[in-house]
Amino acid sequence: MLKRLKKRKEPWDIVVIGGGATGLGIAVDAASRGYATLLLEQHDFAKGTSSRSTKLVHGGVRYLQQGDISLVLEALKERGLMIQNAPHLVKNQAFIIPNYEWWDGPFYQVGLKVYDLMSGKLGIGSSKKLSKNETIGHIPTIDQKGLKGGVVYYDGQFDDARMALSLAKTARQFNGVVINYMKVTGLLKNDEGIINGLTATNLESGKSYDIEAKTVINATGVFADAVKKMDEPDVKEMIQPSQGIHLVVGKEFLPDKYAIMVPHTKDGRVMFAVPWHDKVVLGTTDTMKEKPELEPKAQEEEIDFILETAGQYLTKQPTRADVLSVFSGLRPLAKPEGDGKSTKEISRHHKVMISQSGLITIIGGKWTTYRKMAEDTVDNAILIGALPDRKCVTQTLPIYGYDKNLDITTDHLAVYGTEKYQLLELEEEEPELAEFISESLPLRKSQVVWAVRHEMARTVEDMLARRVRGLFLDAQESFRVAPEVAAIMARELEEGEAWVSNQLEAFNKLKSHYLI
Repeated sequence: MLKRLKKRKEPWDIVVIGGGATGLGIAVDAASRGYATLLLEQHDFAKGTSSRSTKLVHGGVRYLQQGDISLVLEALKERGLMIQNAPHLVKNQAFIIPNYEWWDGPFYQVGLKVYDLMSGKLGIGSSKKLSKNETIGHIPTIDQKGLKGGVVYYDGQFDDARMALSLAKTARQFNGVVINYMKVTGLLKNDEGIINGLTATNLESGKSYDIEAKTVINATGVFADAVKKMDEPDVKEMIQPSQGIHLVVGKEFLPDKYAIMVPHTKDGRVMFAVPWHDKVVLGTTDTMKEKPELEPKAQEEEIDFILETAGQYLTKQPTRADVLSVFSGLRPLAKPEGDGKSTKEISRHHKVMISQSGLITIIGGKWTTYRKMAEDTVDNAILIGALPDRKCVTQTLPIYGYDKNLDITTDHLAVYGTEKYQLLELEEEEPELAEFISESLPLRKSQVVWAVRHEMARTVEDMLARRVRGLFLDAQESFRVAPEVAAIMARELEEGEAWVSNQLEAFNKLKSHYLI
């Protein structure tokens, strides 16, 4: 990727700043339309919000409740396209809303029938009423005291960081160039004050680049204000970061494949307990934050809130000792106009904005609508950059690795898609690579080698947080295996002891963020 960046003499058609869901979606859209596309990410792909979601591909039952019909319609359509285009990463997930009041049943049943109808031909399953015994049959760990029954409905579930990586590979398939650890340090302008490129620094080598571009897109999520300030130092801030945390506990809290959805917590939010990679994700919270951070930390009261709320619906109260990992993400919400608006009321619609200098900024949205956000952004870039008009092709574009024969519920290598078979070939060529580093994560030596050779993994954190999801699934186990992972990576990267000790020191600094 770096060689291709150095080789290019002409201006790029589209340069994207930010390698999360939005930026990578834009790179896929732009490259697949045939535009010369470059994406730069200051850390690793999906390091921020995009690897810290609730792992749901959903229309948003809550937005339906708030009356935001257009957002739900758009998200349900996009949910269907994501399942269709990335079957190795996205699957159907059944959710049960337990009813403890007699009027809950009919109320949610009607609402969810509307939700089903809105998904049209991209629907993935019909909601239906469950008796008390059926509800207990599906969720044996549900609190049975006062339980009247339940309603089951269907949404999607996925592995967010692996999806981001597959998008990076999709962009590359169409000659897009995507580079991690490349920090954008400034914007370049012509004599008329119109942006015509940017400056960036390779954080590994320290080498700086001046990059010419017909259009520059700011897709940096919670950091969008910082990039806007490179363009207009006095511009008013528009991002309100809102923190959501998740706790990961063992499978015994939800032994079957059904998820629980609680439509009303005491702070008026929705709460989920979702099976994911043989563990259970509990979340989430909604806490206003002053400023964006690359590695946000869960607050004590957020942890207590999730444990307490989960305990109201499960026979066994989860405690701090049960938590295998805690992870926090920041939603890049648009600042509310009036005072006193809570973050859960701020619109999740995306907005594309264009400054006088031609900087295109995309904010808002969510993982489920990443494709539509990209389409809208590239449509604007065509106008701003006077690029040849070409239609978007991503509605039916298979995401890299597309393979609908893999069972993503039971096969932990399914996230590699068609590359799973190449990974297994690597193990045949070098049998010692088939050995497990950790059976519980699960993680094999071959996956570390593969991540360095084919997935741009540059650090131990890249490997254990995003190439495989160890840090998010069982933080203690991830810290235990880190030295072995570092040793394998060092061999592949031809690095020495100093690199290994620096990596382990950096990785260990994350302990307080992922362990209670």
